[in-house]
Amino acid sequence: QVQLVESGGGLVQPGGSLRLSCTASGSFFSINAMGWYRQAPGKQRELVATITSGGLINYADSVKGRFTISRDNAKNTVLLHMNSLKPEDTAVYYCNAGYHRWTQLRTPLDAWGQGTLVTVSS
Repeated sequence: QVQLVESGGGLVQPGGSLRLSCTASGSFFSINAMGWYRQAPGKQRELVATITSGGLINYADSVKGRFTISRDNAKNTVLLHMNSLKPEDTAVYYCNAGYHRWTQLRTPLDAWGQGTLVTVSS
């Protein structure tokens, strides 16, 4: 079993910045990709950014140019630097990891963090 722990959420004014961090822990697994999703009040969960173990990155159009995703594969950690935050960025941000167990290498699995709240308001 893989567990994800997020941190870094909070209250920030429009135009401000925050850094989210997520670390995966467990035994006998390998991460294929990690990313961030968010769910705003009254909306469905949406992709924010993802990064593969090989460094392939994709962003949602709404955050491109403002957010930066990075990772440390050795530490199974993914970061999300959020700049120029807007009120519409307000959401619960969830870390996601795609991984496989060493004993089930051909079976993809997903893990989700508990979420961290980001509130952008003046």
